[in-house]
Amino acid sequence: MNRPLNIEKWRAFFLRNRKNRPEPRWDAPRRQDWPGQSLLEQSIREFQLGDGGGPASLIAWNRECYRNSQAGLVEVIDLWFEEEKEHSRLLGGLLRRYEREPISGHWSFSLFCGIRQVMGVSFELQVLTLTELSSTAYYRLLRQHGQDPALREVCDLILRDEAGHLAFQNDRLAAKGLPGRGWRRWLWQRQFVVCGWIAATVLWASHGRCLRAMGATTRGFYREATRQFYRFLLRLDHRAARTRAVTAGATEAPPTSTAVRATGHPAP
Repeated sequence: MNRPLNIEKWRAFFLRNRKNRPEPRWDAPRRQDWPGQSLLEQSIREFQLGDGGGPASLIAWNRECYRNSQAGLVEVIDLWFEEEKEHSRLLGGLLRRYEREPISGHWSFSLFCGIRQVMGVSFELQVLTLTELSSTAYYRLLRQHGQDPALREVCDLILRDEAGHLAFQNDRLAAKGLPGRGWRRWLWQRQFVVCGWIAATVLWASHGRCLRAMGATTRGFYREATRQFYRFLLRLDHRAARTRAVTAGATEAPPTSTAVRATGHPAP
């Protein structure tokens, strides 16, 4: 059974997450040449385009059906995409540091936008969720293997935001009544993981050479991406169980300012 999304909780989260954001040290000393540098620069150019350099909004043909489905949801969705544009700004700062120009198009980005437009807003939201999960694996490996302090600090900020975005998506799906129960739960989870592997494969096709040159492995990337998918599903199961308990008549504490932790991350 569907229930309203806690709009005030997520509005407070996105507004609070704008605070306490130390700017990366753009002028920190760096090596001028290290393994994978040219591939890293191209990879960042592609991510900069996807993380807000292009359309930073829902673009599905029926997007307004979702945006107007609940009072206040438009503002929360816009705040979410504002953070995506902030990621684009951070990646643009890295490009300036490396003296590289941004790009205006790429085949993977065109494919990504095309799928989002034609498949409808429910599928678009799933694609965006899976992209954030796959991107979390990418940024974790980039932070682990990167040799530039500014790069690692950018990854820290983006990973902080992505953790909140994924908690938001988790809450959104639980409010919608997913993953369901019985065979419907099993089927929904299977399609989610399969679509996740497809999203991860598209990412690896574009960025695998960069990560391999920096010391990551194909196996390591897919292991991390799969871990992200299943952790997301486990948390969704927990949220869905709480939703069913509330629906069945259990009491739920009213939202307060403690719904968002002082660290900027949503409470579990």
